[in-house]
Amino acid sequence: MSPRPNPQPSKFVFKDASGKATSVDVVQSYQPTKIARPFTTADRQLDPKLTRAATIAEERAHAHSRRQCWHAVKDALLASGVISSRPTTAYAKQAGQELVSNYGFRQLPVSDPYQAPVGSVLVYNASRAAGHVEIRTKDGFVSDFRSKTPSRRPLLGIFVKS
Repeated sequence: MSPRPNPQPSKFVFKDASGKATSVDVVQSYQPTKIARPFTTADRQLDPKLTRAATIAEERAHAHSRRQCWHAVKDALLASGVISSRPTTAYAKQAGQELVSNYGFRQLPVSDPYQAPVGSVLVYNASRAAGHVEIRTKDGFVSDFRSKTPSRRPLLGIFVKS
């Protein structure tokens, strides 16, 4: 009689940083309910050109930063028709204020970048630097480069246009 193959374990057991034994589920196939940071969707109440801006930025983005985030976001917003003239602020951390003052954007009452709708503009602060700005895509974030995760800088706000 041949031995039966052992089934795959359903838990992976390990010691955490404090030395305590803990476990997590073993995922053997795609399970959308197990995604920790789900995809986002377009908000139908927002300007559909914002979704186009996200697509344009994604098409033009590089694999790594070229330190031109605000330049790339300005280009995508202008090319999509979300804005009719090029913003003049130099620093990324000034983007939100200018978009609200001059282009009809508003700040969302959301502080989690993963909850931002597709096409929204996320603006981040930096104490002695230019900051960072990016556009939310369906499965990540984009400026002059693509990323599956948002910036680690302090979030100043998430901005959209209706």
